[in-house]
Amino acid sequence: MPLNYTVTGNDLQYIKITLEAGEQAIAEQGAMMYVDKHVTIDTILGDGSASSFGVLGRFWNALKRSFTGESMFSSVYRNTSSKPQTIAIAAPSPGEIIPINLGEYGGMIICQKGAYLAGELGQKIQLVFQKRLRVGFFGGEGFIMQKISGQGIVFIHASGTLKEAVLAPDDELKIDTGCLVGMSSTVRYDIKYTGKLKTSLFGGEGLFYATVSGPGKVWIQSLPMNRLSKILMSSALTGSNSRSSWMGKIYLLAIIGFVIASVYLDK
Repeated sequence: MPLNYTVTGNDLQYIKITLEAGEQAIAEQGAMMYVDKHVTIDTILGDGSASSFGVLGRFWNALKRSFTGESMFSSVYRNTSSKPQTIAIAAPSPGEIIPINLGEYGGMIICQKGAYLAGELGQKIQLVFQKRLRVGFFGGEGFIMQKISGQGIVFIHASGTLKEAVLAPDDELKIDTGCLVGMSSTVRYDIKYTGKLKTSLFGGEGLFYATVSGPGKVWIQSLPMNRLSKILMSSALTGSNSRSSWMGKIYLLAIIGFVIASVYLDK
């Protein structure tokens, strides 16, 4: 039975999930907004999946999970009553929450690091190493992306405004490397040089862009967190420099005024 959920909000969204008696859901640590009275919260190592190597195997899987941008531990929510109970999971930053039915994509999708937010218990988050060196070095997310597999609904998060594109076998899109949130496993992904030195140096788009080729579906975000952080950092530095400049001028005027007053009083 799929999760009963609604996504609420515009720029700062959260997921409201209604758990039936005994039903469970799993989410990233620290994502909880609120839960009803009869919902228990348990912390598990990684995604809770079993390993043939026992505790050491689960620890190793959790450690690999941490390289995908997620925490080593997850929170499991369980309804312990006989009546429906509600939990709410909040997005980590401004943007949109994307509910995806894994069964519609062959039980697996590929996402950027840190995209996973919540889902159904039993889903796995694993490392994906890019096969080509140039994709690893210049693909925005490095060698590592995350593979989310299993059944049911998974929730991933996109920063800014979301664009969904369905690609036919002959379709191809050029995308800023940081704007690619996720794709179905059938989509081919590569990194290409912009081709022109002038464009690379002065175009503001960098040296490389991502290409995605069909068939399949891709999810694209309008404002990657690394771009937003650069904007905020630049604004903070500009504001700081501006304040420092004005404070310097005020301080200089105060000194000049003090000198003039001293001279006048001496007379």
